[in-house]
Amino acid sequence: MTFISRARLALLFIGILISSCIETPKIEKAPLLDEIAEVKAEYAPDKRVAIFAIAAFNTEGAYILKGESNLPRAIQELKENLKEQNITFIDSISVLPKEELEGKTKGVVTISVANIRSNPKHSAELATQATLGTPVNILKREGDWVLIQTPDKYISWVDSGAIVALMKDEFLRWKKVPKIIYTQTMGYVYSGADRDTQVVSDIVAGSVLELVKQDARFYEVRFPDGRKGFVIKAEALDYESWISKINPTEESLVATSKKFMGLPYLWGGTSTKGVDCSGFTKSIYFLNGMVIPRDASQQVNTGKAIDSIKNFKNLQKGDLLFFGRKRTDSTKERVVHVGMWIGNNEFIHASGSGRVQIGSIDNKAANFDADNLERYLCSKRILKEKDNALVNLVNTPVFKD
Repeated sequence: MTFISRARLALLFIGILISSCIETPKIEKAPLLDEIAEVKAEYAPDKRVAIFAIAAFNTEGAYILKGESNLPRAIQELKENLKEQNITFIDSISVLPKEELEGKTKGVVTISVANIRSNPKHSAELATQATLGTPVNILKREGDWVLIQTPDKYISWVDSGAIVALMKDEFLRWKKVPKIIYTQTMGYVYSGADRDTQVVSDIVAGSVLELVKQDARFYEVRFPDGRKGFVIKAEALDYESWISKINPTEESLVATSKKFMGLPYLWGGTSTKGVDCSGFTKSIYFLNGMVIPRDASQQVNTGKAIDSIKNFKNLQKGDLLFFGRKRTDSTKERVVHVGMWIGNNEFIHASGSGRVQIGSIDNKAANFDADNLERYLCSKRILKEKDNALVNLVNTPVFKD
């Protein structure tokens, strides 16, 4: 053995001795982590539709609870659980809506399509959209951005210029006034009762506006922010008349879906300006009087299970087909795509390849979709099904009392 080798061996031995004398620091679990997680799992398992962002911090003789939540019952249960365990704490939890809103906790979308983002900045991911006249709950403000919750319970940020903030009594007045709903794919609101007059705004399918008066050709309407305009009567319906006739059927769902054919794919889109896969199915059902959950991974948890083994003979038009990664011994099932069955071995979907299109499960068809058939997971039926996550506009006064 050379001198250099002996020296290296000696240094290694010394290093082992030193390291054996150093105690490995213990990683402590965050205070009250289990207690908070238990309540969160019960009340707010999905952060897309509920906020329970709470943490505890050690102080001398007590814990401080900090964070925010829009779930007063969940906060109360957490505090009661801690009291039962004789845990001393100081409650510094911020309850949403924020007091700083000064009562303006209701809002209505006042542009054709509001882009709602995952964070309060225009460069943030587009999470979802809301069309003109959509009522929202306002939770807090941050600069020019507002954290809102839409009728499908989705919570995200919107530029404050896209909505009008209202006191509760102002919001109730808005709900009581007569309204129209726009039924064409897209169009315009004009400044006068003539399509050659100045455009006030564009408008998309599902938009809701206050009805002021009408003549043989036009509805005179008022926007939530007070602007007035005129909508071609043949392109809209009186909301009361529309809702009284709503009776979604397999055929009406298919007819609505085909009006979206060729529409551009847009991540986060839920309007006729662009849709992603779940925004497409959500829009189809909304235009047939139903509010369904926003994302495919939420939609799959609703309705009645129809198939999970590619036995498509039991499917009916309007059933939703879900695609993704199957469960394995080490991974959970992951839903990443959704489409709607339209019969004749075909489904319509907003494809990530660029547009709304029709695919087939028939390997002899020209539009055979081998990729999606390979990753098919299951099918669910939501038409006429009772589910707390499915809102029927006939029975639930979202837009009107």
